[in-house]
Amino acid sequence: MKRTDFLSLGDLSPEQVEQLLDRAQELKERRRRITVLDGQSLALVFEKPSLRTRASFDVAMYELGGQAVYLGPDEVGLGKREAIPDVARVLSQYVHGIAARTFRHADLEVLAASATVPVINALSDFCHPCQGLADLLTLRQQFGRLQGIRLTYIGDGNNIANTLLFAASKVGLHLTLASPPGYDCDATVVDQARREAVERGGSITLTNDPVEAARGAEVLYTDVWTSMGQEHEAARRRADFARYRIDRDLLRLARPGAVVMHDLPAHRGEEITDEVIDGPQSVVFQQAGNRLHVQKAVLLWLLGKDDDKSDDLG
Repeated sequence: MKRTDFLSLGDLSPEQVEQLLDRAQELKERRRRITVLDGQSLALVFEKPSLRTRASFDVAMYELGGQAVYLGPDEVGLGKREAIPDVARVLSQYVHGIAARTFRHADLEVLAASATVPVINALSDFCHPCQGLADLLTLRQQFGRLQGIRLTYIGDGNNIANTLLFAASKVGLHLTLASPPGYDCDATVVDQARREAVERGGSITLTNDPVEAARGAEVLYTDVWTSMGQEHEAARRRADFARYRIDRDLLRLARPGAVVMHDLPAHRGEEITDEVIDGPQSVVFQQAGNRLHVQKAVLLWLLGKDDDKSDDLG
């Protein structure tokens, strides 16, 4: 019987989020190769290309004493070459966990339902929980806290926006989402996040005005205007999002010392300018680096022994 899956931050309790962040910070501060996952393997089932997700999971398993096995779209063909439940059942015979990067979140849920080993969401069209944990770790490192931070996301109401909604609801962020009309977030996710955020002293605000959204923000966050699979919409999206670029002028509206975040890859000159992403207020590459440490924390949670303690990591 598998311990659990990690498909969305919305499935975690606030206490679990804090515990994962604590472990990730410890792993970052005491980085070295250990043998906690000696003899264990993680299948990386990827329908989409990846830099950060693949490299960080591969290195994470190595530094925890295990190994990663990469399976690209040509090897697997989820739901095309082979039925998803069959893929899950076969891999469960070989590996100790599966990290899947899929186009459809529904396919990820089918995979998790059929697997007898833990399944990790390495990105879907619904959310990107490993990225969300890295975002929270970066914020905590910058501000020394999470509750009450004013974070403004400017861009498409996509999987990253959903992830930030879930994150805000767990730790009490004041999250403002600024998207063009017609590109808003999933209303169900917004409603759930609002209810939970209030319980933890946070708030969720939606607007179509990027200028107002940026005023007084402690964090400005953006993502690409056109995600993988939406390339045929690129020209229309560039026109619709023309006002939703984080540049020097928009950054000036935020609080002095505000930081800028982006989950990468960035389309420089579209959603963010070079002078901002490469500027002194950018924490984008620290944010990317934190992917390694939060994924190690998730892997220890899902694949480690029940009696694994922090002292074992030194």
